[in-house]
Amino acid sequence: MLEKTIEDYLVAEVAARGGFTVKLSPGGYKGIQDRLVVLPGRMFLAELKRPKGGMLAKLQSWWQKRFTDLGHEAHIIKNHAQVLDVLDRRA
Repeated sequence: MLEKTIEDYLVAEVAARGGFTVKLSPGGYKGIQDRLVVLPGRMFLAELKRPKGGMLAKLQSWWQKRFTDLGHEAHIIKNHAQVLDVLDRRA
């Protein structure tokens, strides 16, 4: 399964729940998460990886920690089941 397949699934599931996602482009922020997910009453960042071999780069790990240290949700998602798990959680 490709990262793009998981990303498309995330976008569709978020839309089905009344939300939207924003594709983040690095600009001056190399390694920043792939998507900002906006749901009713909740926002979080998502880094999407392919299921086999998809690893966070050092800079991506730094961003992940930066967001969580500031009290925000930041998730790594590698498959369809994790998409549903993250979306079903309550912040």
